Amino acid sequence: MKWRVAVDRAVAPLGLTHAQYALMASLHGLRRSGLQPSQRQLADRTGLEPLYVSKLARALESAGFVARTRDPSDPRAMRLSLTEQGSEVTRRAITLVQGLLDQLLEPLGGQDSPRTRKFTRELAALLDVNLDPHTENDEEQP
Repeated sequence: MKWRVAVDRAVAPLGLTHAQYALMASLHGLRRSGLQPSQRQLADRTGLEPLYVSKLARALESAGFVARTRDPSDPRAMRLSLTEQGSEVTRRAITLVQGLLDQLLEPLGGQDSPRTRKFTRELAALLDVNLDPHTENDEEQP
């Protein structure tokens, strides 16, 4: 929560929220890889619910940061891309968030330190743990 609040405060002057930043930064990264994702693909990438991504994309489109276009091969799907203005805002937001990340990781020796790399691996392992309350051992109820 502390991280989300810090990012919200950092990107607010750019007209963004933490969730909007996450969506735009993901779009930025995917575009650099030559991809123009659908809303569904972006939801899968960010871990956000598809309906929430749709809501965020519409708000970002209204702000002039994102373009939404119908996928020619699937008329139900919307493809997302950053506008020129959206690209500029995203670059500025990434710089701000990287500064926050530098501050956060300073006690571990910075972003490139061995302690940070170890911490990142351990955190990734924890985040990969399945927290589904239903396990294979659960009996089906009649």
